[in-house]
Amino acid sequence: MNNEDRRASSRTADVLVVDDEDDIRELIELSLLRMGLACDTAGSVGEARTLLDERRYRLCLTDMRLPDGDGLELVEYIQGHQPGLQVAVITAFGSIETAIRALKLGAFDFVTKPVELKRLRELVAHALRSPAEDAVDAGGRQLIGRSAALEQLRGQIAKLARNQAPVFIHGESGTGKEVIARLIHSLGPRAAGPFVPVNCGAISPELMESEFFGHKKGSFTGAASDKQGLFQAASGGTLFLDEVAELPLAMQVKLLRAIQERAVRPVGAHGEEPVDVRILSASHRDLAQLVADNRFRQDLYFRINVITLRVPALRERPEDIPDLAAHVLARLAEREGTAPRRLSMDALSALQRHPFPGNVRELENLLERACALCEGEQIGLQDIDLHPTEGLLRAMPRFDTGEFDSPDDPGAQDEDSDDERIRVLRMLDETRWNRSAAARRLGMTLRQLRYRLQKWGME
Repeated sequence: MNNEDRRASSRTADVLVVDDEDDIRELIELSLLRMGLACDTAGSVGEARTLLDERRYRLCLTDMRLPDGDGLELVEYIQGHQPGLQVAVITAFGSIETAIRALKLGAFDFVTKPVELKRLRELVAHALRSPAEDAVDAGGRQLIGRSAALEQLRGQIAKLARNQAPVFIHGESGTGKEVIARLIHSLGPRAAGPFVPVNCGAISPELMESEFFGHKKGSFTGAASDKQGLFQAASGGTLFLDEVAELPLAMQVKLLRAIQERAVRPVGAHGEEPVDVRILSASHRDLAQLVADNRFRQDLYFRINVITLRVPALRERPEDIPDLAAHVLARLAEREGTAPRRLSMDALSALQRHPFPGNVRELENLLERACALCEGEQIGLQDIDLHPTEGLLRAMPRFDTGEFDSPDDPGAQDEDSDDERIRVLRMLDETRWNRSAAARRLGMTLRQLRYRLQKWGME
């Protein structure tokens, strides 16, 4: 059979299995046949390269240790010669670091030996559910704007959607980190599964274990029935850990084990339950610095930060503001059932010069306020308040410190500064005035936060 005939016949082969152990190749091949998938097998890197040069596959499963090389070489070869081909690695139990290296090189996912057939079938099903390129293009347009920074971000999202590597999304508050996480989920093979977002800073530390892993009836006072945790709710899909830096150290240990073992133990349960989730996380804080300060576990940092995706701030892409503003105004008009308002040139120029410390969220709030104040169809410069936070601070009553009992607060002498008031107000806005969550993220006690608000006349 010549090469052309081989290529034609290969269209019926879905999976290439590469392993030097005959029994493992046979086991995987039988499992794939039961799923209705045809496969070819190879026992070395050389054999695999020959088949890859002659044929086209939808998925490659390769062992890490092969007689003439390793799986990492094959991952790199596939990325260079068939970049659209999904590749997953089979690694020995306990060699998670090697699997992470493979994910960074472009592997889709990994499975450990001894191979669990249920886990293998789930992996294969996810890999072969990948969307077509036109779906990627359509989904990418959900990010509003045409700047070079945003185009680069779209390309990164499309690549990350195709594999299962944990992604850490880093960006300032209000840049749309959850929007990006949803895009990665919706453009990937888990799109049919659930997307479960959780704000780690908004959960009480006492309830975290139950919220993440679930609990059994009677496991503690108030547990009137079994409860499913966030990991179980996200099984088959994606769990998005927003503001992951706010997790207490004790919970970080338990989260690390759940991610490593791909299993959770509900509160009050005797055994672990397997879960199949992809972990995406985000924070506006510098996790590396928190690790250096011993406020975030290094092992968890490396586990969730396999790939970092940086989100540009709005001030880094002012050319996107006209498109963003038009999108927001159209959405507001649709909600109110009115014709969309438009921005005057002076107003638009002022917006493009504004630094937007609150990013897209600040722009949305600013335009909503402008629509409420504007009487005509055009929003002028006079309708836009570019310094709402500072204006609120100037109007805020100031009280003599002697009127209140000072809490045990080593930073109390700086509490009347404008910088401190801006910091506190922005955090309260981010947490939707959840004072417990805001206090944790500000690094103060709830009593210290209440003292400041009382002193500023905002309690």
